[in-house]
Amino acid sequence: MQADNPLESAERQRLLAQYAEIAALAGGLAHEIRNPLSTMSMNLELLEEDFGQGETSRDHRVHRRIQTLQRECRHLEDILNAFLQFVRVGECELALTDLNEVVKDFIQFFQPTAREQNVDISPHLADNLPAVQLDRSLFRQVLLNLALNALQAMPSGGLIEIQTYTRDSQVLVDMIDNGIGMDQRTQENMFQTFFSTKRGGSGLGLPTVRRIVEAHGGTMSCESALERGTRFTISLPISAGRSPETTAHPHASQPADDPESSETVDIQER
Repeated sequence: MQADNPLESAERQRLLAQYAEIAALAGGLAHEIRNPLSTMSMNLELLEEDFGQGETSRDHRVHRRIQTLQRECRHLEDILNAFLQFVRVGECELALTDLNEVVKDFIQFFQPTAREQNVDISPHLADNLPAVQLDRSLFRQVLLNLALNALQAMPSGGLIEIQTYTRDSQVLVDMIDNGIGMDQRTQENMFQTFFSTKRGGSGLGLPTVRRIVEAHGGTMSCESALERGTRFTISLPISAGRSPETTAHPHASQPADDPESSETVDIQER
């Protein structure tokens, strides 16, 4: 059965054309910025070598200021890279993919990082999940960005739940944390470019995530409650020629509640 695409074909092509134009402009702008930024960074490294072994108080002051400038240069480089990623998302290399396999691979990759932060990962993956068209590399970035946000929302540890299921000819994946949650203002603005509540944040993480999802013909939503947690839901169209099996939503509770699912995949190392 052919799934309805949330973005109409003509509109999607128009957006892709706009994205390509922006990407070309951004590439030129990035080149003009990166060259002098690289020169600055290189000269700061040379200055750090000169003053790093200094013995006078003046040398120490200069050395600290050089290190501050180096941090700012790295921050500018990070912003530049995030912006380039944001504008270049429009085209995906799609292939018929088992979403559960992508999720399992991601959890194995991310679990050591989560464990260091005292965060457990609980996968609840539906049986016989229909195939979807995915760019595996880009979708991995989606999962990574959401998981890193979840870690930051749980500074004292907690739980990340990842669920897959089907609904209305769509394959859905939820990422749920039981962290600090978001206030109404943050929820209203989190997908706006350059909006960030994090010190030094680029404000391009979630906008990039949503653009990747939309480039797959999908949609993204969020539910959050302060001191209870956050649920991000990604909905993707089932690939043509593959009918959806009955794979019920693992649960319909609030973000911080415990889930029940048709299958629990235990890949945690104990």
